[in-house]
Parts: sequence; C-alpha cells; structure tokens
Amino acid sequence: MPTELDDVSSAKQIKEAKEAILAEISKAIIGQTEAIEQVLISLFARGHCLIMGVPGLAKTLLISSLAQVLDLKFSRVQFTPDLMPSDVTGSEILQEDPATRQRSFRFVPGPIFANMILADEINRTPPKTQASVLEAMQEFQVTVAGSTRALPLPFFVMATENPIEQEGTYPLPEAQLDRFFLQIKMGYPSEEEERLIIAKTTGYHATSLNKVLSAQDVLNYQTLVRKVPLSDSAARLAVGIVRQTRPEDPAAPDFIKKWILWGAGPRAGQALVLGAKARAILSGRLAATEEDVKAVSHPVLRHRLILNFQAEADGVRSDDIISRLIH
Repeated sequence: MPTELDDVSSAKQIKEAKEAILAEISKAIIGQTEAIEQVLISLFARGHCLIMGVPGLAKTLLISSLAQVLDLKFSRVQFTPDLMPSDVTGSEILQEDPATRQRSFRFVPGPIFANMILADEINRTPPKTQASVLEAMQEFQVTVAGSTRALPLPFFVMATENPIEQEGTYPLPEAQLDRFFLQIKMGYPSEEEERLIIAKTTGYHATSLNKVLSAQDVLNYQTLVRKVPLSDSAARLAVGIVRQTRPEDPAAPDFIKKWILWGAGPRAGQALVLGAKARAILSGRLAATEEDVKAVSHPVLRHRLILNFQAEADGVRSDDIISRLIH
C-alpha cells in the first residue's frame, strides 16, 4: 500500500483495496454490500455516518470487522439515559504517589479515544452526552476539565438508531443530524442471504479477517479523495439539487413547496461533492461525474430534509422526494 500519493497508481490501488475490504468483510457479514460501500465512502471522505436499521442486522459486526480489516482501534459505546459525557470522553482522577504521598490529577481516556467508534443507539442518551460525541466528530478533539485533547486519526463515528422503539428517546436535533455525512439504511436480507446467515451463525465457523490497509493508508486515501477533480456539470448538479430542496428558492419545484418545511443547507452540497469524489476513486476513476453525485444523493440528503405535515398525510418519505429531484 502507498506511502506517497501518486494519483493514477493510487486510484488503481484504492479500487483494489476496496475489493479486498469487501471480500474480507464478506467472511463475517452476508449481504449488505450497498451499506458497506456507503460506509467506506463516508470513511474515505472523512465524514461520519448514521445507520438506521432494526436490531440484528449486523451493524456492530460491520464496524468492528471494518476496524479489524483496516488495523484500527475499535470502541463501542452503548448509549443509555444515565450515560454522562465523562463516560464517553474520559475524566481526571486524583492519584497519590506511594513514595512522596503527593497527589496529582491523571487523565483516564474514555472510549471516544479510538479510531472507529460505534455510538450505539445515540438517541437514547440525553442531549448533553450527545453533544460530547458531536464535538469529537466535528473537531476531532474533546475538552475535559478545561483541557483540549486531540483524538487519534483517522477518526470515524458510526452512530445507530433503532427506528422501532421511540419511547424514552432523545431525538437528535436537525442541526446535529446535519453533522452526519451520510444516513445509511440497512434493510432486511434476501431469503437466500437469510438462509446463509442462519446456517453460518448456528454452526461452528472460525472467521479470521486479514488486514488490508493501515491507519496511514486510510489517511493517505482521505487526502487523495480531496484531490479528485469534479466536472463543472457535476458541481452545478450538486448545487442545483441542494438549492431545489429549499421551498423558498425560485428554482424549487412545486412538490418541494408542497412537502418540505426546511431544505438542506450548504453542508449537504459539500457532502454531495465529497461523497461523489470518494465513490469515484473507490471505483478506480480519477474524476467524479454527475452519476456519482446522483448515486450519493439519497444517503446525503435523506436526514437533511424536514418534511411538513402535508408530506406525512400523503405518506411521502424523504427518499421519494430525492428520487423525484434527481430524475
């Protein structure tokens, strides 16, 4: 794997690396290829993702397997109503030196000090604890007892929400949802995939995953994504899609004005462009196209559109609206 970035050779290598990653993860997870590819897009675009799916769809196994394949430190935080920010970020404890009897504070890092974090059921913890994770996502650092501490790089958060049980939850505000690069949906497996899952998980199968990339390789490829050129037509498409989601914009179609309360902000346009670049380079291409922008539109926009009561009454979902925008 590369230590220096040569664009043409690195584009070929990152495509080969993606295929190797998918092959390794397929040893542990059956199906969910689209979700895995979207997680890789988010990772290499230096973003974070929010995964929606019912329990039992291998969300935890996905990110732990990915961390193993990329040789990164993995940490899982189970969010509960009584979880405090210090339980996530760490805290200072008073320690006494046995020899001198002098006391001093020592910082004990929390689980956020890892490369890949699974924030499990993030909507089950109070806003103050949610905010501690969101600072880490945005700034790649945490503040504890007045001191700012850098997090290890690469740093990637995959948060999950259970779409079934909403009682006793603290929904993420729209401004905080906007900080997630992608919202990824994990659906039920096909009949054949479910048969294979049951056969594999009810017998004895020793699964060993090989390492494909190192932490430095991931950082190099994140830099490479930023270098990928974007055609003028693809850039105009990204801006046009975002602006059309805003009901007050003159370019907004009638169905947007009918169903959307608030459209996407500028961060959505950034995510469309970076997502398109990451998708292109993961496919071994050195330029992002309009097709790449369209391909990432659903996971980029679905959590950034605020639907009104009319949309709910008409049974319209964000994905339906996005599909109409890009076709």
